Amino acid sequence: MATWAIGDLQGCYDPTARLLEAIKFDPATDHLWFCGDLVNRGGQSLRTLRLVKSLDIHSNVVLGNHDLSLIAIAQRNPDEQRKVNPDLREILFADDRDELLDWLRKRPLMHVDRSLGWAMVHAGLAPRWSISDAEGYAREVQERLHGPNYRKLLSGMYGNKPEAFTPKLSGPERMRAIINVFTRLRFCTPRGALAFSDKGPPGSQKIGAYPWFEVPGMVKRDLRIVCGHWSTLGLFQGLGVHAIDTGCVWGGKLTAIRLDDEIPRIVQVPGREGAKLEEGSD
Repeated sequence: MATWAIGDLQGCYDPTARLLEAIKFDPATDHLWFCGDLVNRGGQSLRTLRLVKSLDIHSNVVLGNHDLSLIAIAQRNPDEQRKVNPDLREILFADDRDELLDWLRKRPLMHVDRSLGWAMVHAGLAPRWSISDAEGYAREVQERLHGPNYRKLLSGMYGNKPEAFTPKLSGPERMRAIINVFTRLRFCTPRGALAFSDKGPPGSQKIGAYPWFEVPGMVKRDLRIVCGHWSTLGLFQGLGVHAIDTGCVWGGKLTAIRLDDEIPRIVQVPGREGAKLEEGSD
């Protein structure tokens, strides 16, 4: 029995199939963790989303920023939906779109397995958030996203303000700040202000911002964290963090990490063919 976490798929069905073959995934015994951003840009988002949904009882999935964006776009009128890129449009006008989108909307922002010793998020955690803090903030968003008034949450989630989460925030600003941390974080200041415009590798950011896992004074966490989102970071393992978005959609690699090994084992396959490696993007 093996538990594997897999980095951002972004609609890359063929690399996903190659990776499942490379890790010898057996649904009778194995379990998968998907770090979010299942869709967008890869040219095969509908097939990819259908595949991951079909693995539901064998997997855990957290939401990424592209997943949330798809769910929000689905609330617009059909004319506006037709204006999005072909990857997302194929999902929005598929016969099974409602089933797929309802399933996707009900995924969490964070998955924790204390018996295994791991937590999974899409992007990262704020400097002052313990694992328990993060679980609580994730639940706040999930209760709204999974409830009958989810459209209100989706309509208010876009934007870069406030830059930092504080416990005093309320209403849409609180929800937006929590979502931004879980799904868009790369660099931030010691007080937790997200550097939204900095999307390159460490060292490219503005003075005063740090990779979220290297912020001075950040809290110590009792679980290892696996995450994706940051393709220009590449494969990173250190400081209790295992970042595994290795730019599959940009022509890099698709990465899996085995979580139940004492020393986590990495397996990679080539990413999307014909793609050009680009600097980070939301």
